[in-house]
Amino acid sequence: MADKKNVIIRSMMLGPVGTNCYIAHVEGRSDCVVVDPGYSGERVAQVLTDDGLSLDGVLLTHGHFDHYEGVPGLTAKMGGKVYILDEEMDLIKDPAKNGSLGLMGHGTAIEPEFTCHDGDVLELAGMEFKVIHTPGHTKGGCCYYLEDEGVLFAGDTIFMESIGRTDLPTGNMKEILSSVREKILSLPGDTKILPGHGPATDVAYEAANNPYA
Repeated sequence: MADKKNVIIRSMMLGPVGTNCYIAHVEGRSDCVVVDPGYSGERVAQVLTDDGLSLDGVLLTHGHFDHYEGVPGLTAKMGGKVYILDEEMDLIKDPAKNGSLGLMGHGTAIEPEFTCHDGDVLELAGMEFKVIHTPGHTKGGCCYYLEDEGVLFAGDTIFMESIGRTDLPTGNMKEILSSVREKILSLPGDTKILPGHGPATDVAYEAANNPYA
């Protein structure tokens, strides 16, 4: 295992459904990664500018509107590469599936420039993000794991004492239970879980308290 870096992670709650956006950077470096910019990309961009940070990459955990709608505003001001799991590309490009049409009454879609795959390791801003495909909330949902730092960006796969809903397009209860039990709760107990909504938690707590464990 590589030496543990001092990774600084800032969270912002954005949009009408309280989506968590995370900004991660290594102490002493000016480049950063944003996970799920949600709404108001301009607001996220202003935070980066105020903190003297440049944007290396944007990581999307899945293709629902409340996690991606801030991407255009953010990248227009800051640049940066945008990634999503390859199996999620169809959903994020389809307003009828990504929730923007049915839940918000207006259809939006984006097409990230880069796709990643299960098991990939993305080297961005001095950090190594391991891609873990965690289907269930959506077909192509994934988590991003900073293994050396013991941090998992979990999107809407798992929350404190709960899991993501499976009644939206491409959702599947059997798959999300498998993702939670086999791919997330199998990680070291002290792994910090940063979910797409709600408070942070960790693997040990969820293994003991999550009713879906």
